[in-house]
Amino acid sequence: MNVNSNKYTFIFAIVMVVVVATALAFAATSLAERQGINHRAEKMQDILNAIGLKTVEQDGEEVFLSRDLAEINYEKYIVEELSLRSDGSVDESVKAFDVNLGQELKKPVEEQVFPLYIAEMNDERYYIIPLYGSGLWDAIWGYISLKEDVNTIGGAIFDHKGETAGLGAEITKDWFQDSFKDEKILDKEGNLVGISVVKGYTGGNDKDDHAVDGISGSTLTANGVEDMIQERLKHYIPYFNENTDVKIEYSSN
Repeated sequence: MNVNSNKYTFIFAIVMVVVVATALAFAATSLAERQGINHRAEKMQDILNAIGLKTVEQDGEEVFLSRDLAEINYEKYIVEELSLRSDGSVDESVKAFDVNLGQELKKPVEEQVFPLYIAEMNDERYYIIPLYGSGLWDAIWGYISLKEDVNTIGGAIFDHKGETAGLGAEITKDWFQDSFKDEKILDKEGNLVGISVVKGYTGGNDKDDHAVDGISGSTLTANGVEDMIQERLKHYIPYFNENTDVKIEYSSN
């Protein structure tokens, strides 16, 4: 066959497409199990980070909570996984860990499932709530934990898909996430007010003002964090009102 002909070029292109597609499909299939394991470990790691567990004791030393250590510590500290309906009742047919929050948000609220993780650490109970919302460019997500009073934040962790490095991507940094610890989500009357992310915040270490410092130049991402916390927390009010001594009020106005 004439290698300079159009026919040869056409056949060669088809063969290369088939070969590359086959190789990619094989690679994706081969790596799928490993990717699933890594995703599971990362999720456990994030849930534990939300209660402030970022280091653990290993062989008598304090070490970073790596993905390799996530599962054994998850089983140690997470005592319940609940899938809640919008009325606060538990749906026993759904495994909380398997819920895809991005997909749930596409459903009407009354059809959504709301995962809740309950942890016990140092004789304290934590309620860990998954978060999902929108930043400037794409999705943002994370976890926030509430202490047993269902008011005080035990910790928070955030991540993103496409926020700008040095700006919106700063939500993944310790300085931003740590600022949420010990903030209160309820006012003195028990109303859910959430947390405001304020650019130019001057409140210092005030943990009763329901506000943290924002990120310079990333107002929309900060607003996204603020909105997703408020939007997600309100759906857990029926459960907390029924299963704890706290009575929470909420008004969308």
